Amino acid sequence: MTYKITALPGDGIGPEIIQGSLEILEILSNKFNFDVEIETKDFGGIAIDKHGDPLPKDTLESCKNSDAILLGAVGGPNWTDPKNRPEHGLLGIRKALKLFANIRPTIVTESTAHLSPLKESIVKDTDFIIVRELTGGLYFGEPKYFDENQAVDTLTYTVDEITRIAHVAFQLAEKRNKKVTSVDKENVLSSSKLWRATLDNVSKSYPDVELNHLLVDACSMHLITNPKQFDVIVTENLFGDILSDEASVIPGSLGLSPSASFGESGPSLYEPIHGSAPDIAGQNKANPSGMLLSLAMCLRESLNQPECAQHLEDIVFSTINEGITTKDLGGNKSTSEVFETIKKSI
Repeated sequence: MTYKITALPGDGIGPEIIQGSLEILEILSNKFNFDVEIETKDFGGIAIDKHGDPLPKDTLESCKNSDAILLGAVGGPNWTDPKNRPEHGLLGIRKALKLFANIRPTIVTESTAHLSPLKESIVKDTDFIIVRELTGGLYFGEPKYFDENQAVDTLTYTVDEITRIAHVAFQLAEKRNKKVTSVDKENVLSSSKLWRATLDNVSKSYPDVELNHLLVDACSMHLITNPKQFDVIVTENLFGDILSDEASVIPGSLGLSPSASFGESGPSLYEPIHGSAPDIAGQNKANPSGMLLSLAMCLRESLNQPECAQHLEDIVFSTINEGITTKDLGGNKSTSEVFETIKKSI
């Protein structure tokens, strides 16, 4: 079986973590007897520089014709035009591929709990998933405009959009600890009133799953004081963006957290959540763990290679447990040294 992968290195540290991850993918494919065909395309700021567009047509066509997409990172201080930013490429690809569900796991094992900025007793055995609605809300609502005197963003959701993401959350919870926490701002926002009512309605189809509601400000506090209480968190686009970044520091570093974006059909997109980190770009300092764990999600979900995915995850966490890490996790290894260690372990 041959799988087609579109690689989008993007900006900042993106090319560094993508290159090493693709080399590891090739080694894994040989070990587990499957083939990959990789096509690398411009995306984000580098695509603006080369093509005037963060999501060139050629890049989008390659993504549409792929089995999966691996994305490094986008953005940076070099691109400041509010009408043509690298991040517009992300919004564009989500819309074009209808990637409505973003899945971000947060896991803290006993051996990595000491890396967290929080007390080990608080974070040890944390294991939850944030399910973020990705194609609605403030980021996509119309009207939207900006000038020197006024700016307008529109927050809108439909019952169908909310129902669709709610089913994703409940189905995930059925396979885990059967608990969904829905996060909104129902005491203020009309969209949140609709969100909460819709979640209540969808929950009737999942009688074995417990549904709880939390206001977003309360949830942000509980993530820090008692993260182990959560199983599956589901929320709208803006809240999910913020809460998932907050959750990402619980394991000890932004560099540890993977993510996946799914649609109802077509290819899914896999990326670490740490961003382009322009302050360390090109310095061989980036933590590749989030990219590698995103690759593991890709292997499991899109390439149907669960044993290969588990093998990669085990090696990544074993490497961290042995202290072979980059500076953000208290180690002294370079990006390339971490990659080389993982290659030898495969």
